[in-house]
Amino acid sequence: MATGAYGVSFGAVSVAAGLSVTQTCALSLVMFTGASQFALVGVLAAGGAPLSGALTALLLGTRNTLYGLRLAPLLAWRGGRRLLAAHVLIDESTAMSVTRPNTAAARVGFLTTGISIFVLWNLATLIGAVAGTTLGDPRHLGLDAAVGAAFLALLWPRLTDLRNRLVALAAAAVALGIVPVSPAGVPVLAAAGVAILAGVLTRGVDPTEFPEAPR
Repeated sequence: MATGAYGVSFGAVSVAAGLSVTQTCALSLVMFTGASQFALVGVLAAGGAPLSGALTALLLGTRNTLYGLRLAPLLAWRGGRRLLAAHVLIDESTAMSVTRPNTAAARVGFLTTGISIFVLWNLATLIGAVAGTTLGDPRHLGLDAAVGAAFLALLWPRLTDLRNRLVALAAAAVALGIVPVSPAGVPVLAAAGVAILAGVLTRGVDPTEFPEAPR
């Protein structure tokens, strides 16, 4: 609900950047990845070219490719089901899948989270786009803090292991360190890079993930 409600902010920001209500809703329906959507409208609002905005959104969306590499064998879907699942492959649906005890539970976590956020995000986008600038600064509604709180709640179950806690602290330090000198969204990619590097160097089994391979 917290993540979906943040769509109100996107809808308002997108319309303020010059997109129509239809274009704003189409972004949420087709792109459906919040960071990339905000990056695109942010570039447009600053007077940038649509191609520049699209490339920036694509850059931020590369993390979803990494999620796909992890979840494809975990969820073990094939054909059309895999294509449909790819559309709701986001941070939250990934987080609610990798901590489940078996494949069936991972699928339930993935679908429940992905579909519910998709529905609420698009509904909230429509509300925000129609309301437009009458909402004022989205931060006055606390929506900017809601997403951060939701991500922290998703991350928390993974911090029972010392290695994961150290990786999280290092990733947070890197992200905070480059915030003043990098475009919005890039710190998230840098933090992901820290996690990937840690995984390559340690090559250990994450005890917070279920040990059995999906069948």
